[in-house]
Amino acid sequence: MKITYLGTGAAEGVPALFCNCPTCLAARASGGRELRSRTQVLIDGKLCIDFPPDAFYHGLHLGVDLSAVEHLFVTHSHMDHFYAHDFILRGYKYVAAMTAERLHIYGNAEVGKVFAECTRREMRSDVRESITMTEIKPFSVVRAGEYCVTALPAVHSKNEDALLFLVERGNKAYLHLHDTGMPPASVFAYLKESGKKVRLVSLDCTLVDTHSSTSGRHMGIEENAAVMRRLKADGVADGNTRFVITHFSHNSAPLTARLRPIEEEYGVTAAYDGMTVEL
Repeated sequence: MKITYLGTGAAEGVPALFCNCPTCLAARASGGRELRSRTQVLIDGKLCIDFPPDAFYHGLHLGVDLSAVEHLFVTHSHMDHFYAHDFILRGYKYVAAMTAERLHIYGNAEVGKVFAECTRREMRSDVRESITMTEIKPFSVVRAGEYCVTALPAVHSKNEDALLFLVERGNKAYLHLHDTGMPPASVFAYLKESGKKVRLVSLDCTLVDTHSSTSGRHMGIEENAAVMRRLKADGVADGNTRFVITHFSHNSAPLTARLRPIEEEYGVTAAYDGMTVEL
């Protein structure tokens, strides 16, 4: 499995769209890895988790063929994770020679509503027919081509069932824990009882080592460390499991030099836009 971190920023990106704080000014001046677009993960070029407004930029900057994505799993309906307006462009005179003719989107009920709302005015019927929208709930298991994807409950929103994902292909497994506070006990219990073994875990580290009133909906490095300990204690992860922190807010000053000692202390890798991990 090839996992590519197309974007590694939180909702506002780094630098934030309208911000001139020291972190954002430094990121703009430095460029390169200090620039973080909104979170999106691509697996083997075929399966995607989330589709932010920056997907167009990801295609340009990283040379990604978004038409090759056959399966899109959406964590929740917030704009930075599901920018549904762009799907009106997946057909008609806007495209030629797409790699995959059909796109299957999986998400909660609110994701389905957002898709309908955002595409209602401009979606052509022939484009709509090439996109399948399927509602999934926590602990749903989806067979998506050669992948088995299990939806798990996140702790993020009171208004919808935000989701985490376990993606398996053969004997390799990737655990996607973005946009969540400390995962509920049911997640750890499911992973342990089902005997799952994961090779890569992506951890929401929005807060890095700061404290915020949003900490119930996101994690920082201390919560990440607690998740890592629990997964190892349960036998879900071991010494061969790689842990990646991502989904950084500009408020946490996620500049490379500041993240480096955190990586070393906690045994994690801080993702950057375009980073690829092969399992």
